[in-house]
Amino acid sequence: MEILAFGVQADEKPLLERAFEGHHEVRCLDVFLNEDTAPIAAGYEIVCTSVNCGLGNRVLQTLTVGGTQMIAQRSTGFNNIDLKVAERLGMTVARVSYYSPYAVAEFAWTLAMAVNRRIVRASTRTRDFDFRLDGLMGRDMHGRTAGVLGTGKIGEAFARIAHGFGMRLLGWDVAENPACVELGMRYVPKEQLLAESDLITLHVPLMPQTQHLIDADALKGMKDDAILVNTSRGGLIDTAALVAELREGRFTGVGLDVYEAEAGLFFVDRSLEAIEDDTLARLVTFPNVLVTSHQAYYTRDAVGQIIEATVRNVLDYRAGRRSENVLVPRT
Repeated sequence: MEILAFGVQADEKPLLERAFEGHHEVRCLDVFLNEDTAPIAAGYEIVCTSVNCGLGNRVLQTLTVGGTQMIAQRSTGFNNIDLKVAERLGMTVARVSYYSPYAVAEFAWTLAMAVNRRIVRASTRTRDFDFRLDGLMGRDMHGRTAGVLGTGKIGEAFARIAHGFGMRLLGWDVAENPACVELGMRYVPKEQLLAESDLITLHVPLMPQTQHLIDADALKGMKDDAILVNTSRGGLIDTAALVAELREGRFTGVGLDVYEAEAGLFFVDRSLEAIEDDTLARLVTFPNVLVTSHQAYYTRDAVGQIIEATVRNVLDYRAGRRSENVLVPRT
């Protein structure tokens, strides 16, 4: 059987092909699955997708007509898939429920330190042989407060690094993580966390109840010199409200690896095109903002684990087995 994989990055392709070797053939495409590309999947029983593929009602209908019966998502997040429609159509949907939390946590810290110490500006200057220090002053993280919104595996990994920096830890989640409590984390209401934290990082899933978790009111409740980092999902932050606050000169730095309207933009080369997204275009002009293209997970370790889990999901589907990765079971 041949599997069709959408949105495959160049570094990812050989790993994906090697993982499926001896099991199934895999055809890798760099284009993302959407209404325009869905007809390509005609004749493929199994389609493998990434988080920036759009699997809404019309796409799922097209896939079903073409004979697709299983969606194997190569990510933990699945907010891009209409699970109710998939269930109604009798499709099986599986995701990757776990991969290295250190990849994302370490990258979140990379963004935090990059904006704090003005690394991008410093690098650009030295390339022009400008070695002045004007405007490059950062601050120690030691002794300051880190606020972690979402203290699951990734949030815990971030907290452990913050603990190593000697930071005071505040947490917010629906349930306390004992490992974080052992580190000295104190769980407080979201409003208190935002008001007291020097560094705020987001590690919660995107769901209807977390959409714009960081809205205009939340942003106004933060310190003027806070650092805000998001390596989870773009929709957690009201970007228009964030731009409004940045225009007022607020925040020491903002590090974003995700953007709420990233679908159709991230993972592709748009350098020769005019960007029609005015909010994103404005966002990247701020000197205290660093935007990266959803790469926090992108380490050899994490991607390898994602691919291994995807192969297991496909093999389980073919064998009629069900695992914790299945979102919509086979009917």
